[in-house]
Amino acid sequence: MQLRTWQQKIIDGFPSIINQHRRFILKAPTGAGKTVLASEIVERFYKDKKIVVLCHRLVLLEQLERALSAKHKVRKLLVSDNGPAFEGYDILLSTNMRAKEVLADAVPKADLIIVDEAHRVSPNGTGYKRIIDDFEKHGKREAQFMGLTASPERRTGDQRDQLHLAFDAIIDCANIENLIEEGVLVQPVYRPHFVHDLELGDIDISSGDFPVAKLAPAIIKSSMIDYAIWSYNEEREKLSTPPISAWFCADISVAEATLESIRTCGIEAAIVTASTPINERMKLLARHEAGEIEAMVSVGVLAEGWDNPYCNIIVHLRPTLSKVLWGQSVGRGLRSAPGKEKCVVIDVSSNWSTFGPVEKLEWSLWSHRRSYMQFMNRFNWIGQQQDDEETPETYLLCKNELTNGTRCSHIYKKDAYQDDTCPVCGTYAAIDIYKEQKLDNTLNENGLHRLFFDRVPRVFDEMDLSVWNSLGGTAWKSANVKEQVFLAFCLAFQEVSSEPTQTESDYWDVALAAEARIRGYLVENKIQIVKQPDFDLALVADGMFAGKEIRTLQAHYGISLCGTVFQTHTRDENERKYQKAIRIAERLAVIGCSSKDNLPYFNAAEHMASR
Repeated sequence: MQLRTWQQKIIDGFPSIINQHRRFILKAPTGAGKTVLASEIVERFYKDKKIVVLCHRLVLLEQLERALSAKHKVRKLLVSDNGPAFEGYDILLSTNMRAKEVLADAVPKADLIIVDEAHRVSPNGTGYKRIIDDFEKHGKREAQFMGLTASPERRTGDQRDQLHLAFDAIIDCANIENLIEEGVLVQPVYRPHFVHDLELGDIDISSGDFPVAKLAPAIIKSSMIDYAIWSYNEEREKLSTPPISAWFCADISVAEATLESIRTCGIEAAIVTASTPINERMKLLARHEAGEIEAMVSVGVLAEGWDNPYCNIIVHLRPTLSKVLWGQSVGRGLRSAPGKEKCVVIDVSSNWSTFGPVEKLEWSLWSHRRSYMQFMNRFNWIGQQQDDEETPETYLLCKNELTNGTRCSHIYKKDAYQDDTCPVCGTYAAIDIYKEQKLDNTLNENGLHRLFFDRVPRVFDEMDLSVWNSLGGTAWKSANVKEQVFLAFCLAFQEVSSEPTQTESDYWDVALAAEARIRGYLVENKIQIVKQPDFDLALVADGMFAGKEIRTLQAHYGISLCGTVFQTHTRDENERKYQKAIRIAERLAVIGCSSKDNLPYFNAAEHMASR
């Protein structure tokens, strides 16, 4: 088989990867060819060896079975199976909860364990934890635990359930933009609309996302489906190939209302959900791929493990706080196919303005309990573009009233079209989202970055260090909760390494090592940081001025720490320290710090006992 450039690069470097790492993730975009890569890895490096392949859904098992059976002896584990593993076959396919006794026998014998959709691995859950623990305690020393995913991030506040605890490293294999250039994927073309009458502000999101029971009625009540149908009818006429679309809905009630509206337009459509029998689902998806069904309306089943390269329109009707869900679902439409030039992404859920284009998404191996809160601002990404220090971009929201009484509400970039007219309705009736939504009223990371790098050197030059260097103990002991957070940031900036890191894993290893040292210092000095609802960037900014929240003692002592670092490091080194320090301070604020800390990277009791 002719491998793609990125696949060949991984194959060539695989001996080095397994020499350095025992548990690792291969990260590549949806549609890049991860399953093909896994098959080639098995063929090249594990032929006639024992392999366990795990995934969380039966439909994924079916796909993997087809991919691997051509060249290998494969067995799909059944719930009722028992007895020894690997009798008469070399590759065992299973969900992580099937036939536990057989899996328990297989893990110590395996030369390779592959986990598909590895972002779902919970190192502290009931299923994967058992397998990970068995692998660590009883697995062959030379065996590997390899994950495959497009989105290596788990949205969890449990510090014992972070993806970095299951895997030692993330290997970046390819990115969307490079694969578009190579013709492996097609360019996504976004058509975002802001639905004004979708009311999400009063929905409780303490679970980490909009609960479907509250979200679905809000969608039905709003004009979201009307916007989606209007946009779809326009975009399907512009395609150079027959329209084949996937619609992502919050629940069955939204899906049924959407299906009815689609069929009213004379378009052949169908629904698939998690409760659709697997055989019926496969038949419907086959008809969809053949073009017999134009619009496939989905509830929770197409975001992972579904591949139809002819799908050229994605319609998103599922507001979410999950970057993973947004990235996975849009990625389903990016596979290339004969004659397919692009994939139109119609977003009426404000996910594009919240997270940004999927080709620009960034992932984090560690999160905290409130990490989803930034996405409550449905213009989060747009605000970041406006505040970019090097290339600020302004986005407009069209408020032109249409003949049906609704507004156009299309979101588009300023200066991208002649006279800034809306590319959808052709008029200029737009407002600047950044100013209208008052996004500049809330300090963001870009604003703090500018302030920090401007203010610290200027204040530090005027300081008498003989005074401030000796006041650390007093500053900490007399600090209130807000001042503690400010001092934690300054201490993190001083403490964390300035060396460049090559991978996401290395980044977090360095950041968490510094965080552990800071926690050790605080515990030794009997300083407790109480958990905060969120990390307020304004506290750090306030400390730059010794303002309303941070008093002079704490502000000047903190600046003395940062200013000393400025003198002994280059701008690039300070930049790397600053970025990590923000993450560390945020974690200390929302997780807290006390003598009872029992985290995967720091145990307070053990630390004190070792002194």
